[in-house]
Formats: sequence, C-alpha cells, structure tokens
Amino acid sequence: MEKIPYKIYLSEDEMPKYWFNLRSKMKELPEPFVNPGTGEYCTKEELLPVFCEDLVDQELNTTDTYIEIPEEIRNYYKMYRPSPLVRAYSLEKALDTPAEIYYKYEGTNTSGSHKLNSAAAQAYYAKKQGLSSLTTETGAGQWGTALSMACAHFNLDLSVYMVKVSADQKPHRRAVMETYGAKVIASPSNTTNVGRKILAETPDTNGSLGCAISEAIEVAVTTDSCKYVLGSVLNHVGLHQSIIGLETKTACDKYDIKPDIIIGCAGGGSNLLGLIAPFMADKIEGKNDIDFVAIEPASCPSLTRGRYALDFGDTGKTTPLIRMYTLGSGFMPSPNHAGGLRYHGMSPIISKLYHDGYIRAKSYIQNEVFEAAVQFARIEGILPAPESSHAIKAAIDEALACKESGEKKTIIFGLTGTGYFDMTAYTNYNSGNMTDYIPTDEDLQKGFDSLPQVNQK
Repeated sequence: MEKIPYKIYLSEDEMPKYWFNLRSKMKELPEPFVNPGTGEYCTKEELLPVFCEDLVDQELNTTDTYIEIPEEIRNYYKMYRPSPLVRAYSLEKALDTPAEIYYKYEGTNTSGSHKLNSAAAQAYYAKKQGLSSLTTETGAGQWGTALSMACAHFNLDLSVYMVKVSADQKPHRRAVMETYGAKVIASPSNTTNVGRKILAETPDTNGSLGCAISEAIEVAVTTDSCKYVLGSVLNHVGLHQSIIGLETKTACDKYDIKPDIIIGCAGGGSNLLGLIAPFMADKIEGKNDIDFVAIEPASCPSLTRGRYALDFGDTGKTTPLIRMYTLGSGFMPSPNHAGGLRYHGMSPIISKLYHDGYIRAKSYIQNEVFEAAVQFARIEGILPAPESSHAIKAAIDEALACKESGEKKTIIFGLTGTGYFDMTAYTNYNSGNMTDYIPTDEDLQKGFDSLPQVNQK
C-alpha cells in the first residue's frame, strides 16, 4: 500500500459542495429552542429579529442531509481550503507508540482557526439579505478575527464585543480585527444597558462569553439593518463547520484510514461537531464504532460537571432557552487562557449526543494542557492554540495508552488553530506562573441557581 504522506491535501475539485446536516441522521433530535415567556417552542418569526433569515432556515432544518454551499462561499473557501489532514509521524516516534496519529489542521488562514468557515457563510447571507452591519461576541478573539475578515470581504460593518479578560490579554488580536475594519469593545461595557447592569453588580468582573453575547444581541435588535451572528453553539454554525469533517472523511477514504478515536476540544462545540459530523452519522447507522471524545477545561466543565437543562444562552437572559449541558448562564468562569472554551453551555447537538451516549467527555487542568502544547510545538513544529491543546493532550494520552497495551489504534484530533496571539499564556506557563482553577461544587451551584424555572407547554 502507498505510504501515507505527512500532509494529505485534497484538490479544489474535491472540496465539498454541500454542508452536512447531522440532525437529519439522529435517532432523536435535540429539543428546539423554547420561548422563555410562553414556554412554547420558538417559531421562525420569533428568531428573525435577531438572525438572518437564511441562517434561521438552516437553524431549524432537521430533514435535509445535504445543504448546498453557495458558489460565492465556495470561492471564498478556496482562498484557504482545503486544509490538510496531517500524519503526526514525528509525534508518534517521540511517544514510541504503535498508534497512528492524525490531525486536521484548521490554522492555515490569517484568523488562525476554523472559525472562518462559518464567518464567511454568515457574512455572505447577511449581505444577500441586504444588511449593512453585524454584531457579535468573541472570547479568545478567533471568531472576532474571522468575522472581521469575512465582513471586510463582503463589505459589512462589524461591532465585536470581546470578553474583557481576553481583550486585556490579547491586544494584538484586537489590532488584527481593527485592521480588517471591525470596531472592538471590551465586554462588559458601558455601551449597552445589559453591560452597564453587569458592571454595576460586579464592577471587577473579567467578563464572559455570556456577557458579550448579551451586549451584541442588544445592539443588533436596536440597530437598523443589523443582525447578530454567533461563532459556535447553534445548529447552523455546526452545519458550516461540517466542511472540516467532510474533508477529513474524504482524505481518510483516499488512503483507507479507519479512525478508532476522534478527539476535539469543546467550548461551544462547533469545531467538534464539524469534525465528527459525517463519522457520527455512520456510527448512528451502525457503520463504525468510533470512540468520540470531547475535551474541555476543568475550569469550565459544562459536559463533565454541568446539568442537562433548559438555559439561556447569555448572561443577560435575552436569548431563547436552549436544552444543553450547562453550568448556568450566571456562571462566571475563571480567566483561564483558553478563552474560546469559557462558555457556560454546549451545542445542543453535542449535548444530545453526549446525553445519549454517543460521545464521552474529559476535562484537563491548564498546566497539563500547556505541557502538551509545548511538547507538540517542539515535536511537530506548530504552535497550537490553547483551545486545541486540550485535544492534543487527550491524543497524547490515548497514544500512550496504546503504548501500554500494544494496540495499534488510529487517532484523529482537531487542531483548530494557531497560538501566535496567545503569548501571554505561553509566557505564564514558561515562567511557571500559570495557575490552575477547578470550581468547587459550591462555585457551580451558584451557576445552577441561575437556571430558569420553566413551565413548558
């Protein structure tokens, strides 16, 4: 058999022309959004004030397996896709493992992450609808950077509410967003009613994605020709990210690679869902028995320690209620460096798959994640994002388990982006100043106490 190359690249002609809608293959669907006022499931009309119409249609589509990627989006994708599936030969050798290790590398664009896959789509649909501006939130800055790039391409104004601790830690992320024309506001801010309310209650807060979402939504619904867009959690975002898994599956099929374990970091769930979607559909249909693993930070453990409940998607409690694994919209995570994983909840699709036993989850503390990141950087030559490094840590652990058992398993993990804007974190780790925080049961209870009491109809 032909030797598997270090990097498996598809041609442009092999790029997917359709996104993959995993919900069409699920035996039980995630529960739809619930209107907190009425207790009834949200209608399309109730979502239209916040989101673009085409995105609402995608959000609510549970039947079409394949949804066509418009040619204009495919042409944009071609500027940085297809992305490589990389065989980690050097890591395998260093670990002395019989396992085969691969990673799907999404850091080949200026935003440095997979986020551009959905940013390009959402900006396209906003432009198609005739809008002039968008609002959003960002944690680590990857989503804000990606959306600023997409809005520049499609000539849309953009306001980004960036979690305060990340804005302080990553001024260069802000500079990149501003270079692409975005307006960046540290959140919580004094520019919105909800921001002022949060600051009045907790003036020293580091902020959270939940806070930033509330501010961005408030601006969107009070501004003409403006909508809100989100970089994770929601169904249509996972749909756009399915291009990752589709490319990965095509690359695997070309070289008869049969994964035993697929690993992804999980904050809101978009990259994990995108990576596993076509493989998970096959598992649901009994065509494989892949071990799917979600990895999250011990400081924000929504899957491993959260509750499966209806909850608001934001701190200001302005969103519909979402059935998901959550720590409660009132949970304020510690200012850890994996800014993109500091969300209190999880994708409703990932949550449902986890609840039904299709996925398992693990959490890691920050220092062990950065130990794996540095090990990977030195061996494979890529400086990984802190978020992705959770998946790296898990992949290394699985490979070492294979060394112990002598099993030759095939491991694939998602390397969602680069860590070049995370040098504050790397500096803290290298100097021995990185701290680990694991919330106590009492800390988590404060968040659970914020869960809404819902009378569903």
